[in-house]
Amino acid sequence: MGRTLYFFSGGSVRVAGRLLEQHCGLRLQPSEAVELEAGPDGCELLMLQGRPIGQPVAQYGPFVMNTRAQIEQAMADYRRTRFGGWPWPANDPVHPRERGRFAKHLDGHVEER
Repeated sequence: MGRTLYFFSGGSVRVAGRLLEQHCGLRLQPSEAVELEAGPDGCELLMLQGRPIGQPVAQYGPFVMNTRAQIEQAMADYRRTRFGGWPWPANDPVHPRERGRFAKHLDGHVEER
């Protein structure tokens, strides 16, 4: 099992007595306790842990699959359908302010506030 600690925000953090003043990622032993101490301005950390899946990993952009062929298929699907399409006339997800709040259901029914 692997454990990775990402230090991504703040001025400093002390990890197991070691002072870190640059944002970075650390590999930690999952079986060992580690003391964390934020610097004077605080910090933000992300801890990830999991068992290896024992599968090949192929990655390109936001796509992660097992093979290059699967990546290419996912990219083709995205180009063709945008993964479900976008029913609005513009690419941005913003509706006109004067429209107000509403909900559009799958059956086409629209609830106005």
